[in-house]
Amino acid sequence: MRAINLFLLISLTGLLTYSCGPASNVESKDMMKEKAQSMTAPAAIKKDSVLTAHGDTRVDPYFWMRLTDEQKTAEQPDDQTQQVVDYLNAENGYTDKVLSHTTGLQEELYEEIVGRIKQTDESVPYFKNEYWYYTRYEEGNEYPIYCRKKRSLNNPEEVILNVNELAEGHEYYSASGLKVSPDNKILSFGEDTVSRRVYVIRFKNLETGEIYEDKLENAQPGGAWANDNKTFFYTTKNKVSLLSEKIARHHLGESQDADQIVYQEKDPSYYIGVMKSKSDDYVIIYNSSTLVSDYHVLKADNPDGAFQQFIPRGEKHEYTIDHYKDKWYIVTNWEALNFRLMETPVDATSRDNWKEVIAHRDDVLLESVDVFDNHLVISERGNALTHLRIRDQNTGDEHYLDFGEPAYVAYTSTNPEFSTTSLRFIYSSLTTPTSTIDYDMVSKTKEIKKQQEVVGGHNPEDYITERIFATARDGVKIPMSIVYKRGTKKTADTPLLQYAYGSYGSSTDPWFSSVRLSLLDRGFIYAISHIRGGQEMGRQWYEDGKMFKKINTFNDFIDCSKHLIAEGYTSSDHLYAMGGSAGGLLMGAIVNMAPELYNGIMAAVPFVDVISTMMDETIPLTTNEFDEWGNPKNKDSYDYMLSYSPYDQVKEQDYPNILITTGYFDSQVQYWEPAKWLAKLRDKKTDDNILIMHTNMEAGHGGASGRFKRYKETAREYAFFLDLEGQVLTD
Repeated sequence: MRAINLFLLISLTGLLTYSCGPASNVESKDMMKEKAQSMTAPAAIKKDSVLTAHGDTRVDPYFWMRLTDEQKTAEQPDDQTQQVVDYLNAENGYTDKVLSHTTGLQEELYEEIVGRIKQTDESVPYFKNEYWYYTRYEEGNEYPIYCRKKRSLNNPEEVILNVNELAEGHEYYSASGLKVSPDNKILSFGEDTVSRRVYVIRFKNLETGEIYEDKLENAQPGGAWANDNKTFFYTTKNKVSLLSEKIARHHLGESQDADQIVYQEKDPSYYIGVMKSKSDDYVIIYNSSTLVSDYHVLKADNPDGAFQQFIPRGEKHEYTIDHYKDKWYIVTNWEALNFRLMETPVDATSRDNWKEVIAHRDDVLLESVDVFDNHLVISERGNALTHLRIRDQNTGDEHYLDFGEPAYVAYTSTNPEFSTTSLRFIYSSLTTPTSTIDYDMVSKTKEIKKQQEVVGGHNPEDYITERIFATARDGVKIPMSIVYKRGTKKTADTPLLQYAYGSYGSSTDPWFSSVRLSLLDRGFIYAISHIRGGQEMGRQWYEDGKMFKKINTFNDFIDCSKHLIAEGYTSSDHLYAMGGSAGGLLMGAIVNMAPELYNGIMAAVPFVDVISTMMDETIPLTTNEFDEWGNPKNKDSYDYMLSYSPYDQVKEQDYPNILITTGYFDSQVQYWEPAKWLAKLRDKKTDDNILIMHTNMEAGHGGASGRFKRYKETAREYAFFLDLEGQVLTD
């Protein structure tokens, strides 16, 4: 999935003074423009490539920018690689010069952002298989320390993995997918030092601290232990497309070359992986395309056995499974657009034996179910909000948790034990810091185990949140979640940052962000547009924003922008938009369609070269996503995708100020997409607004690794917005 997590925010403190208001706004924009105009922007080399499909010919002067992984990692770059690297570095240098007068602002932003984060911190412990597990951070360190204590929290701490030690000497480092063996003695974990999301799985003896010689290369993080404590199932990737492709069985102490392939997915439109059931009784292979799910199961006590398919793979059937005692629970969209809950005996999984537990509803999406001995916890989504529904399995009585805010998010957290009446869930809103809460499902009482600490203090009452609806051009009501500081006036001069994603059925929930506080404190309004393509309003909301209805996603965002302007929240001179990955596609589309609405755009790792990317099945994620965007090898899909593809639809017109970011090692959206887009925009645009791009030459889709380093990038990005709003450094 071309997705990204973005931390939105901005702020200024310290001894420097900042002027603001309409006059200084003009001064600031002039400052950036004067700098840009005084320099010659980098010019990408043009090498026309003629691309023909379905009788249509496109001439792409920048198609040459694409490099293979081998070219990028070679010790001696070839001529093409050197030209690409030189161009990206030249763009970075140009961006640095254009933003050089914001260097002090960026430092102030960075210090304020990290200053709100508690440096020495610890997660709420959860109990599983005789141990309490938790994660902690130490002041001055970038990476987590994973720990546990046996039986009692009063017992001595065991550090199972200190990622700071492993990350030493690496510009980028990620440890992911930690799994402890059933006997609690061995830890498996994946490590990535390049940011291509290709991991090496390692094993650590938790009694001696020894790292075993076993190395499982070209893997996906995570996996599943069999109950013999020596057999480990994991996922390997296609070395070219990076798609998850095979499930292998590894025995500790043996070479990876001896590992047996227990499942191979031959259809490249599927993602696959392997996990353990909550009951620890089954190892489960899962594979899914956009529209189809498939599972194979194996008793964890029989590690050398053969996996059995849960039900035959069908057409357009999405479902999830979870084991409990003598039954499987199934959340399924079989004859149920918004999903329903079924159950079936463990030894009779055929769909003929499925029995309905919770029926389908037209207005509520059933997202997932957590199973306990005496309760079911149903996670639902309706009216662009999440809901937690508790059902007593003995009496059938039900109730919902009440959260008391107009815009919020709540979801179940780590609940590994069956025999408990305590539900752990996470709660947050645009004004309320994220809280970990234990809820007693019998007494109906809540205990806040931890609330995110905002260093320096935070009073939710100082901020106002709203839920409003914009009417799209086809009459559909689009919800928006809005937050601003109490006292901020809604006027044509008020700056507003509008954010959305709108793809893959991924819902954008109204989370709290301590980073965002500085933006709000400086008079910004922040608005999330819950546009079609997400799943906030149910499954149909997603269906109406993909494939041949994708244009709804872009129209919804634009119509939300127009509504915000019409209702006096802001004006086009002070309206900004931001999105990343598939949300970057959204940014690319709206600036082609309605550039006059926005003063500035931030497009992070944007998926903008839709046709060329989706025509190339060697690129990661392409074949998996034909049911999301369409397959351009089919003429109807080609024509429709071409009609909105941001790169192909760049035209001679005025564009707003634009900042683009990308990562050289990005495997989700390859760097050449934003690089080509930038070059073509420079060729075509008729304005003198700012157009700059920053490429992280060491990172991939998620940007820099580490807890704090990423905020250097955030500070740069939002200094760009603040500068456009007149946040000019003065003596």
